[in-house]
Parts: sequence; structure tokens; C-alpha cells
Amino acid sequence: MTRNESLDSLHLEGFDAIQTGHWTLENDGHSVVLQVSSGMSVSGGGLPGVYHTMQLHFHWGGPATNGSEHTVHGRRYPMEMHIVNMKSIHPNLTAALDDPTGLAVLGFFIDVAYADNVHFGHISQKLSSVSYKGQTAKVKPFPLMSLLPKHNMSQYFRYYGSLTTPPCSQAVIWTLYEVPIYISWSQLVQFTWQIFSTEVDAEQVTPLQNNFRHIHPTFSRIISVSKDAKLLTGAASKKLCCCFFLISRAP
Repeated sequence: MTRNESLDSLHLEGFDAIQTGHWTLENDGHSVVLQVSSGMSVSGGGLPGVYHTMQLHFHWGGPATNGSEHTVHGRRYPMEMHIVNMKSIHPNLTAALDDPTGLAVLGFFIDVAYADNVHFGHISQKLSSVSYKGQTAKVKPFPLMSLLPKHNMSQYFRYYGSLTTPPCSQAVIWTLYEVPIYISWSQLVQFTWQIFSTEVDAEQVTPLQNNFRHIHPTFSRIISVSKDAKLLTGAASKKLCCCFFLISRAP
């Protein structure tokens, strides 16, 4: 990995505000997706333009397994959240997927702490309404920044890769934040035990678990770290060559 001193905090426009209208939480059979309204965008931090925020979704493991899509030093976190943003010059997602920089995805590890995350409750309290594939629920907008490690937003890793779900288009600038979001064990269990990949009237109910893509090689891609990231400091830097190559998701 290489430190890039030009990689400073991204500008998250509208993330501190309460947007108008309603957001929609959906179980699409592969994940739980929060579709957000217009009004938020991402720029700066080395991104080649302005990216409009579209949705966020989650990847998790099972009752006894972790399920983040990236690993650090071989460690897989319990969950990972992705905020998906589309380059403003594109009229739709189809056009963006033809551009190697068409999407900017912000990735956040999710770890477990003792107490409930009250801000994460905006989502976790609605999960019972989207237990089965195809179910949706309205979510009152809240400041998206309240979910994020806002005091550590200048600490991240950067690489060019792909979507982690079909069609796995190599059209993503990945920004993976070093400091995780913390939720309680009970909030994690709501994902691993109470979300199903089958419809409500299915003959056999299938829990939605381990919905993460397995680690892929970097294929000589450069993994950059922001100027404030901590992982490259001290003795940790000696381990990165062999361990942190596992961060890439692209095939």
C-alpha cells in the first residue's frame, strides 16, 4: 500500500441535514437496502467529480460468523455498510456502469459494542417490517452523518475495483474507512436471524445470511491510504505487503 498525502476528507454534502420526503427500506432478497431521496452528494478526497448519493445497504454473516466484504490483516468484521453514489454526469445506473469511475462507494466496517447505537436504530427498528424478500417500509429521513464515525472520516483506504454483486462491473472507486461503526449485539442479531431471502408465502423460509462476496486478488491494483490513516504507522506497516493485499474486491 502507498500513502497518498492528497487524500483528505471527502466532502459529504447534505449528510448533516434531514432531507425532505421519505426514504424506503427494502429487502431485495440479497440485502437490506435504504433508498434515499435526492439532496446528498459526495466529492473531494481524490474523486473525479461530484457523486449523487443513491442508497446504502449491508453485508453480514451468520449467527456465529462474521460477514464484512473487506478484511484487514485477515480480520473480517461482523458487518459492512456501503453507501452507493453515482457520478453526476450520468443519467442512470446503466450509463454509470460503463464508466470505470462511474460509482463511488463508501464502505464502513460494523463492529459490536455493549450498548445499542441509537442512530442505527432508525434502520434496525424497521427491520421487522422487511423480514421477507420484496417487503418495504418507509423511513423518516435522518442525518446520515449520525451513522458514521464522523471524528475519523479522514482515515480511509482507496482503490479502483468493482461491484461486489452481479453484474460485478469494474466501475467503482472504493473508499473504505478505517474506523468502524459500532452497534449492539441485539442490533446485529436482527440481521443474522430476522431477515430472510424468501418471500413471506414461500413454502420453505430461508434466512438471509453470509451475503458477502469472498476476497479476490488485487491483480496489481494500487491500494492507497489517506494522509491521516493510522494503519501504515509504526510496526503495522511491515505487515501490509502480505496481508492488506486482501482488501480488493474486484475479479
